[in-house]
Amino acid sequence: MIPVIMSGGSGTRLWPLSRKLYPKQFLPLSGKQTMLQETLSRLSGLDTQSPLVICNEDHRFIVAEQLREAGVSDSEIILEPTERNTAPAIAVAAFHALKNNKKNDKDVILLVLAADHEVSDIKAFHDAIKIAEGLALDDKMVTFGIVPDHAETGYGYIKRGVAMGDRGFKVDAFVEKPDLQTAESYLLSGDYLWNSGMFMFKASRYLEELKQYRPDIFDACSHVVEQVDRSFDFIRLDKEHFSACPAESIDYAVMEKTKDAVVVPLDANWNDVGSWSALWNIHQKDNNGNVLVGDVLTEDVVDSYCHGTYRLVAAVGVDNLVIVETPDAVMVSTKDRVQDVKKIVEQLNKANRDEPVVHRKAERPWGTYDCIDKGERFQVKRIVVKPGGTLSLQMHHHRAEHWIVVKGTAKVTKDDKTFILSENESSYIPIGATHRLENPGVVPLEMIEVQSGSYLGEDDIVRFDDTYGRS
Repeated sequence: MIPVIMSGGSGTRLWPLSRKLYPKQFLPLSGKQTMLQETLSRLSGLDTQSPLVICNEDHRFIVAEQLREAGVSDSEIILEPTERNTAPAIAVAAFHALKNNKKNDKDVILLVLAADHEVSDIKAFHDAIKIAEGLALDDKMVTFGIVPDHAETGYGYIKRGVAMGDRGFKVDAFVEKPDLQTAESYLLSGDYLWNSGMFMFKASRYLEELKQYRPDIFDACSHVVEQVDRSFDFIRLDKEHFSACPAESIDYAVMEKTKDAVVVPLDANWNDVGSWSALWNIHQKDNNGNVLVGDVLTEDVVDSYCHGTYRLVAAVGVDNLVIVETPDAVMVSTKDRVQDVKKIVEQLNKANRDEPVVHRKAERPWGTYDCIDKGERFQVKRIVVKPGGTLSLQMHHHRAEHWIVVKGTAKVTKDDKTFILSENESSYIPIGATHRLENPGVVPLEMIEVQSGSYLGEDDIVRFDDTYGRS
């Protein structure tokens, strides 16, 4: 069994904590581990091969670092150059698994999981997977249906059909998100399960069904896997070929059409953490029904979610609110309107603002930078370079930079000179100068960078050489 972790979401419903370039699966929303790391850790105890993670190319270094932090050293990471939905992504994983399976097993099974779900009952999760594995070995196309505990209008449903002994049910129908009255009738009937978006089947069976029902996706993905680039520890898909593949979900492409769809009920305290109210639901609350994260003070506050990341958050005399603070944005909503956060994100995108895309503090393969101040023609960043970290050899057309070492040791390349800067020393990088920053030490290098010029965007970087394959 090969776990296939789908990590391509953008996470707009959990803005401002979740951003396009740092979505919710990379955040520690319910514990110390990130959601991606929790997804990997709950596989412990199952007989699986190394996981295969599929993610957006922009997220590649975040995924690699979080896998390293989780102690997962033998996984593979497939990079999607553009979003094509789940059917093509899983097809690529199936082709890859059959082609590269170390055991040369034609019956290799794929366990397809989302990277951004919460599952707290691990035993129930494992039990359902073992049931599904037997069905998959019998050539069934398995999906996992969440046993509902309330009438939910935000999920699609699966109507279960004839029972298959104690191993699940044949799928009678996939149902779109219902209105409240319909959802209540589903709950009362006991015949409907929430569609989890998790699956299990043989890689060969998935491709057989895909070829039958969507030969265009099958053909496109078969060409894509022949053109992969394996440089820099990633599996890069050819952009031209992958972009030509139709975008379609696995539900529409295969699961709603196949005659072998079966559903295994899963009652494991599952949550897709699709909104701030969902996050409030899964957290432990204080005596007033509040979830308080970070530096938060309250007075006469009930049934609220307050999350501070940078500053003190104080709330007085409110109830049923969500308050989320980040260094560059504050979001306030009633819990019953949190689905409309995406409308704020839409407004920000139309205004071409940075807030829906990146955090003020950005992760890079060499470390981090935090934009601590900016104004007309200047920007100040706090830069931290990991031991051994190396920025690209680069130049800028529109800005000059002043570097001041606060802690650690910096190795600086400036045109044809290379020299060392120690704490409290500085250097000036003029416009057009070829330069590079490295940390040759064993402790993090902390610096202040002052940029000045007519244009300060991150796209004013010409890379000549890069350790991480970005040049």
